[in-house]
Amino acid sequence: MRATIELGDVTPHNLQQLKRLNQVVFPVSYNDKFYKDILEAGELAKLAYYNDIVVGAVCCRIDVLDGSRRLYIMTLGCLAPYRKRGIGAKMLEHVLNYVEKDGDFHSIFLHVQVNNQSAIDFYKKFGFEIVETKEQYYKRIEPADAHVLMKLLRPQNNLNTCLELKLLACPPIGSLIGSDQDG
Repeated sequence: MRATIELGDVTPHNLQQLKRLNQVVFPVSYNDKFYKDILEAGELAKLAYYNDIVVGAVCCRIDVLDGSRRLYIMTLGCLAPYRKRGIGAKMLEHVLNYVEKDGDFHSIFLHVQVNNQSAIDFYKKFGFEIVETKEQYYKRIEPADAHVLMKLLRPQNNLNTCLELKLLACPPIGSLIGSDQDG
């Protein structure tokens, strides 16, 4: 039997599954506002199913700065026993297809803990590059530093990487993280 990987919508009925998955996969917890926003994210929030079992999720939001739209990947994760099976790739390909179909995004970016080499390698396979390292980005976890990974979608004339870095707008993770595990 061949395994099936499918993506499904996040709804009020399966939101608890997303919360539980995020508690297991990520070293930080997210607050109620994060999950409320996810319910309104539409195609930017998906659960990943492996043979009808929820094993992963991707959650994104659109940021606009100086008239440029950027897609921020807030979370993309998969339960450890299901990694290396194409589930993360399927979720990221969904995101890439979304921005391509839309056609009006400047870039996609995300934060990755500096010691998460497997995640860094994963994103590099899809054309993401480390463009900055933010010290003390995370609260209550070690290491606290995060790399900013970015994939430029619309190269601009005379693009200056230093200028680009200054345009990256992302609220500190502390504004998304709750103080307790239950959000």
